[in-house]
Amino acid sequence: MLWVLFLLVAWGAAALSCLRLCLAAASVDRARDPGEVELTLYETAFLTGGPHRVADLALVTMHLRRRLLLAHTGWATVVDPEGRDEVERTVIRAIGPEGQSPIPPIRSATAAAEAVRVLADRLVRAGLALPGGARTDIASAVRAVRGSALLAAVMTGAALLLPGQGRRLGGPTAAELVWFGLPLLLTLGALAIARMEIHPYSSWASPTGQRLLDSVAAPAGGADHDVLAAVAVRGVRAVDDPALRAALATGGHPAHLPRGALEYRAAGTDLPPGRRPADE
Repeated sequence: MLWVLFLLVAWGAAALSCLRLCLAAASVDRARDPGEVELTLYETAFLTGGPHRVADLALVTMHLRRRLLLAHTGWATVVDPEGRDEVERTVIRAIGPEGQSPIPPIRSATAAAEAVRVLADRLVRAGLALPGGARTDIASAVRAVRGSALLAAVMTGAALLLPGQGRRLGGPTAAELVWFGLPLLLTLGALAIARMEIHPYSSWASPTGQRLLDSVAAPAGGADHDVLAAVAVRGVRAVDDPALRAALATGGHPAHLPRGALEYRAAGTDLPPGRRPADE
């Protein structure tokens, strides 16, 4: 009976995908009490958005504190070449000796820098961040379970379309169709449990880190620290200044001077030595 083959395919896919999901979830479950741990803004940014969120936070911090100018054209200009921490110093090194650079390569270089890797390693050792590869393992396992659920439904439909019981390749009876519902229930149940226990699946934070982040409320905005805390939790969309949002969302061409440099000149503030416009 051909429907038995369909049933075996549905059961095999459901069992293997659910086992894979269980193993992926178990590998990242570091159930521990974080106690009185207080996250820094960089740590919060990494747990909520990963390395690129850390880079965005550093750029916004330096812009608000007048150590860097982020022009709405997508360029960054160094105003104060002395970084206050290793991440800020990484940003300055990424801009280069000319003191001006488009923002996208700065963000990419900072996200991949040693300072951010050290931050990530510290959070992983504390059980707050997922180890390398775990995020993709979980997301991939969840996709596999979803695919198995779809496959179980397809196999059930295929079995229903088989000829009747009186023929050689007879289809299943109503009672036998119940067996097709079991792998579907298994996969849907696994997805429901995964959503309760390890959602969001692509999170940088471990389940313990997620519980800690749940206690962190992003301020609506106002003072510099409130803005930076909001950026750490929600990303650049938390920035109220449309010019700053445009700066972080666009890029400029190296052949052109950032308009931000002209804005500084208009305000009576010259560029630091060595930061001369490229087109003068």
